[in-house]
Amino acid sequence: MNNLSDEILKTIKYAIERKKIYCDRTYKSVIKSINKKGYVVLDDSGGERTVQCRIPNIELNPGQGVWVTEPMGRLNDLHISGVVNKTSKG
Repeated sequence: MNNLSDEILKTIKYAIERKKIYCDRTYKSVIKSINKKGYVVLDDSGGERTVQCRIPNIELNPGQGVWVTEPMGRLNDLHISGVVNKTSKG
């Protein structure tokens, strides 16, 4: 009976790992530069993307740490959603 339970759990784990899950993802990044279209940041794979800041009335500078949000897995909608606190770790 124990082997059957293990096989069922392995099958469920395999199915979950293969399923592409669409959800919001937020991760740390850094502002590489600023241009006319927005802020150039690094995405999760290390590629540079020009994004908008969704924080009202804030001025950001190159080299500054920011939080970027990728809504529902759509890289085209990537945006700055927060500023990294200098004392935050992780």
